[in-house]
Amino acid sequence: MKLYTKRGDAGLTDLYGGQRVGKHNLRVEAYGTADELNSVIGLVISTGGPDEILQPLTSIQSRLFEIGADLATPHGELDEDGHETGRSSTVPRVGETQVAELEQWIDAVCEPVPAMQHFVLPGGTELASRLHVARTVCRRAERLCVALATMEPIGDHVIVYLNRLSDLLFAMARRANQLEGVDDIPWIAPGKGDD
Repeated sequence: MKLYTKRGDAGLTDLYGGQRVGKHNLRVEAYGTADELNSVIGLVISTGGPDEILQPLTSIQSRLFEIGADLATPHGELDEDGHETGRSSTVPRVGETQVAELEQWIDAVCEPVPAMQHFVLPGGTELASRLHVARTVCRRAERLCVALATMEPIGDHVIVYLNRLSDLLFAMARRANQLEGVDDIPWIAPGKGDD
């Protein structure tokens, strides 16, 4: 089988289930941004770093594939018990368990890091900087999913998962700096700093 199909040459793509939509469709933008986030996290992992940061990221990459599948699959009809039927019923979807896992990781990463006294500018070590880039892509994915959810159904926990993930990526960036002895870079509002 060839890698190229030529089916997208006219600017259309297939959703899971066969529906053809424009590549500018909000659903495509949402799952494309989840894929971009997954790639950025792969770049973060390739940087190397402490296991406490890198190990959760591999698991998160698998969850982002599930979110991509969720977003690429319009929800099907519901049976009398409220369960999806048809092809969409077979798509894995993130749920409360995966959100709780993120919250546990956030708590563990935040525990040794001093409480924030100021807003923090993105930066510091290379690992922290890459985590901040991942965080901003995650926030964009979240915004797109919020917009999509106003027009059509998406998985119940997709937005919550992305919201917690951006928090985790921020916490990991702070921890990465701390582990290397690099202080957070505080943002000081104009007129509030030393003269």
